[in-house]
Amino acid sequence: MIIGGTLLAVGAILCCWRPLRQALRGGLPGDIVIERPGFSFYFPVVTCLVLSLVLNWLLRWLNR
Repeated sequence: MIIGGTLLAVGAILCCWRPLRQALRGGLPGDIVIERPGFSFYFPVVTCLVLSLVLNWLLRWLNR
């Protein structure tokens, strides 16, 4: 429950805090960004992989 609450809080901060959101948008090479007039698409492939690795390492370290 603690991990779920933490993830919920981080998600809310990322959605609502514009400067942080702008800093993370298109931040890593490999993230897919398509911008056209009236349309923008962002898929953070590499960012998801990096976050997955970091969170996996953190959870393994906490469960040790």
